[in-house]
Amino acid sequence: MSNTIGVVWNPSKVEEGELRSAVEAILGDQVQWWETCIDDPGRGMAEKALAAGCDTVLAVGGDGTVRAVAEALAGSDAALGIVPRGTGNLLARNLEVPLDDIPAALERIAQGESRSIDLGWVEIDGVERAFAVMVGFGVDAQMLVETDDDLKDRAGWLAYVEAMGRALAGTEMTGITLTIDDGEAQEVRGHTLLIGNCGMLQGGIRLLPDAVLDDGRLDLLLVSADGALQWMDTVRSVVWDNGIRRMFDREAVAVSTDSTNHVTAERIGVRLEKPLIFEIDGEEIGEVSEFTVRVQPAALTVR
Repeated sequence: MSNTIGVVWNPSKVEEGELRSAVEAILGDQVQWWETCIDDPGRGMAEKALAAGCDTVLAVGGDGTVRAVAEALAGSDAALGIVPRGTGNLLARNLEVPLDDIPAALERIAQGESRSIDLGWVEIDGVERAFAVMVGFGVDAQMLVETDDDLKDRAGWLAYVEAMGRALAGTEMTGITLTIDDGEAQEVRGHTLLIGNCGMLQGGIRLLPDAVLDDGRLDLLLVSADGALQWMDTVRSVVWDNGIRRMFDREAVAVSTDSTNHVTAERIGVRLEKPLIFEIDGEEIGEVSEFTVRVQPAALTVR
């Protein structure tokens, strides 16, 4: 393990003494530290780590911290290490990083095994932001992250059905103009559009069942359920066809229905009939009416 290690940590997610003790015990004392703040969730700190010569930069926090650090490291020779301390920890889950266990996550980083993964970029009003998990609007990962824990303990998968039912009931259809790669623009309608680099959420549920972190493509899910029967069709598609069934058939591909459509692409353009609240890796950034998404293959090395 290199001794040029930088730690970018979110003080609202972890106790400093606990973190420093674990880092020193496992990675040694040749470590440089940068603390995130409200105005900067980690990108500026990760850039400082790069400037200081760190060839491994740890993101200690939730999905927002991981996204910000990954954005700074994209295309560089430095590796990203993740110590998940958030609620969703979605990239960590997809990479099978130990959760709620700082020493275990650090031990994984110390082993030095690395892999390259893709990164997504979304351009809004001329500004590009990176995402490691998914972007979009409507029924999203955050809805499932916040599924009632007591109900999950008692009812398992039924808890996600209940949560999805609540979320779907509050959605509204809108017109969407989609351009997939170099294809012609197409007019569709829907209430949810998600574009992601990985698809596993809490509880093992997959909104983007074909998404792979290193395939050089992004996966799109468009949901257009309208009426009780189509809502039931959507829930069945997500929970059964692209959820439970996939546990028993690893070769299966994503199932599209009348109300749920799956597409893969390298570049996607989206124009909305009206502005809608938009999220990047679970963080709301306000209303958006037009955006473009692209994939950067093998953009990031993770340990």
